[in-house]
Amino acid sequence: MRLVSGIKPTGGLTLGNYIGAIKQFVQLQDELKDAEMFIFIADLHAITTPIEKQTLKKNIKEIAALYIACGLDPERVTLFVQSELPEHNQLAYVMESTVYMGELERMTQFKDKRQKLEEGLRGSLFTYPALMAADILLYDADLVPVGEDQKQHLELTRDLAIRFNNLYGDTFVVPKGYQPKTGAKIKSLTEPTKKMDKSSDNQKSYILLLDDLAQIKNKIKSAVTDSDGHIAYDIENKPGISNLLTIDASLLSTTIEERVNFYKNVSYQDFKLSVAEHVIDALRPIQEKFNVLINDPKLDDILDQGRDKAKQIAYKKIQKVYKKIGFLR
Repeated sequence: MRLVSGIKPTGGLTLGNYIGAIKQFVQLQDELKDAEMFIFIADLHAITTPIEKQTLKKNIKEIAALYIACGLDPERVTLFVQSELPEHNQLAYVMESTVYMGELERMTQFKDKRQKLEEGLRGSLFTYPALMAADILLYDADLVPVGEDQKQHLELTRDLAIRFNNLYGDTFVVPKGYQPKTGAKIKSLTEPTKKMDKSSDNQKSYILLLDDLAQIKNKIKSAVTDSDGHIAYDIENKPGISNLLTIDASLLSTTIEERVNFYKNVSYQDFKLSVAEHVIDALRPIQEKFNVLINDPKLDDILDQGRDKAKQIAYKKIQKVYKKIGFLR
């Protein structure tokens, strides 16, 4: 079995990125002993909207260090930077030539961003799902961990794999998605009906993995809840409390029901303090490991080795695809 996933380096990683993605990668690494795992930094996806050069370079390095600090083992997982393998771009163009315009226009993320960005909408934002399909199909992924907001893109990837296979013969594995039972979508602390998003103007709405620990405590203490004082999981009527319960259960690797029972006679204030303690307990060792790794030359060695290993598979795959199409003499 082969598993593939990546995170876009458009800013600091949030608690939502950790719970919804990286924590799942680590669990799968530990559970699927015989699986090959390819986890990359999706820097090509980062330029669908403007980003400053030095910021991008800094983000790429930080995500690499955070992957390892969060528990990914370079001996078990192939870690690499997407842009260092031109095969991603090569297969992305093939996928652009396989997908239909109508399919891309139906992508919810594109429609949402088009509404927000009235001017300067980049073509790559429209074709983004074709590159994502290439990222997955290049490595014949069997399993792809995805958050709620990427399920539609994975379904399109499956459709494109099937379409290409029907046109040119058996070429790609049709991947399956994997979603965590708890925590697939962590919400904003200030607007708990919306996703936790580091691009928000309100810094209290999200927790970054590298936030000051005291600051994290204050953000959770000021999280929006409701006025009835009863702790229950009810996304529609109590989205703030439900979000904090999701965070708590995810970090403790238990069920939301168990946490509701644990907090049944607790005040909102004490509940928030308890959640804050659990978040800090989870992030403190990650930050300590990160601070060592970020200046360690071994980090570049790990990414070099990951690139070289991924290259062996990616090169063979693109050669196979090109031969199927009729490109190679």
